[in-house]
Order: sequence, then C-alpha cells, then structure tokens
Amino acid sequence: MLKTFCIDNETVQSCPEANATIYVHVPPDAAETARLVNECRIDEHTLQSAQDADELARLEFEPDHVAVIYKRPLHGLPEEKLQFKVGSGGLFLFKDKLIVILSEDIPLFDVKTFHHVHNLIEVFLKLIFRSTLHFNQRLKVINAVSESLEHKINTSMENSHLLNLFALEKSLVYFLNAISLNSTLLERIKMNSAKIGIIGEDSEHLDDIIIENNQCYKLAEIYSNILAGMMDARVSIVSNNLNSLMKTLNVITIGIMVPTLVVSAFSMNVKIPLQGFPWAFWVIMGLAAASTLGFMVFWKRRRR
Repeated sequence: MLKTFCIDNETVQSCPEANATIYVHVPPDAAETARLVNECRIDEHTLQSAQDADELARLEFEPDHVAVIYKRPLHGLPEEKLQFKVGSGGLFLFKDKLIVILSEDIPLFDVKTFHHVHNLIEVFLKLIFRSTLHFNQRLKVINAVSESLEHKINTSMENSHLLNLFALEKSLVYFLNAISLNSTLLERIKMNSAKIGIIGEDSEHLDDIIIENNQCYKLAEIYSNILAGMMDARVSIVSNNLNSLMKTLNVITIGIMVPTLVVSAFSMNVKIPLQGFPWAFWVIMGLAAASTLGFMVFWKRRRR
C-alpha cells in the first residue's frame, strides 16, 4: 500500500502522488517492490531488510541515495502474552524525495513532532526520533504493567503473573538491543553528516536525537535491571503464599479430624458407654465441640 505526502506550510500533509516528495509503502506489494528496485534503484536485499524484524540497524550509501535500516517497536499491543515486540523500518533519502518502508500500517505524521519541518532531511531525522519516542512510550507501559503485576503477586499463588513478568523482562532485552542498535546508527549518521547533507540546525537536531536515544537506553536498562533483580524475590513470595495456604489447609484438616475421631468412637457397633443415656447424643456433640475448642487453644499457644 502506498501513501504519499509532501511538505506544505511547514507540516507534512497528505497529497496526490504527482506532487508528493514522501512515499510511504506499508508494506510494498510485488508491483511496488519491482518499481522501487527498477526505477528507484533500491537494492532488493536492503528493501527486504527494512521489513525484517531480525535485521540489524545500519547505514548504507548508494550512488543516488542514502539507505537507513532502523529499529522501532511494533505498534500492536499484546493480547494474550505481555510481550512487546520490535520491528524494522527503512528510510531511503534521495535529493528530491524520501521513501519510507514499513511492515505495518501506523500513523506517522499525526504528531506535533512533524510540525515546523522545512526539508526532507529534517523529516528523515524526525522519523528516527519518532521511533525513540515510541520506545519511551512502550517503556512507560511496561513499567505500569510491571507495577500492577507486583501487587497481584503479593497475594497470588499462581504462575501466570510470574510468566507475564518473564515476558516483560524478555521484551526489555529486545528493547535494549534495538535502542543500542539505533544509537550506533545515529553515531554513524553523525560521522557522515556532511556526506548526507546534515548541516546547521539539522546537525543540532541530530545531536538532540542522540541524547534522547541515550536517555531512552538508560531508562530501559534501569527497568530491565529492576525487573531482573527482583524476579527471585517475587518467586519466593509466590512460594511463601503457597506454603501459607498449605499450612492453613492442614490446620483445618486436623481441626476437622479431632471431632470426627470423637464421633467415630461412639459410632462403633459394640457396647459403649452412654448408649442407654437419653442425652447421649448431645453429650457426644459437646465432647466433639470441646475437642475442637481444645485444639484451637493448643494451636494458638503453640504459635506464640
């Protein structure tokens, strides 16, 4: 699917293909792929890499354009398992146009980040910056979900909440790797900024993006360390909760067995005391109640 945009009044707006300077393919079909390879001379392997979630971020220089593969969090929220995934995106910067390759349809230019843009290089940089902002948003969601699971684990005896925490920890590992790859990519862009044409205010904006990406990495690292460091403690909490439940069930079982023993002793088909006594039933029930009360007193004193 192809979407076309242009820069008008310092904003990125949708426009007809004839007037477009920004082309977003989500993802490109066979015909669009052939057109990109044959007419735009984009390397087919690089084009496929832009849609491969396992591809590394990188910067490549072609004769008539600059190719960038960057990492970005996938847009869809997890439904069954709390695992946040990472994907890839491709940016192909020409002198007169910018081609964007994505694996999923997401709104790109609907945020204020793309206000007050003046050229394609600025859009090119802000698309990478938007990925950093998206990572930050996902980290806030992960932190909130993690805190919610912590409260549930305090009273839980199931493994489901722990499995969700493991999924979050796995997501943070992928996030750390992706943000680190973007950091390396941004450093390479900075080293080759003159070759790409990043000068003046665009160069200052690139420095700001590098700082934001480094801060995002530090935040992800902190969340990952906290989650990993507290995992053993949370496993112990679930184990202690289970032990407490088993202890309570054992006490209840013993408490029931004591009066049962009393009643069973007077239920034998042999000659027993009180069998001719008219109040024998209530005497036996009283003994059963007294045995239960005696056990409760014994247990409370023992706990002290």
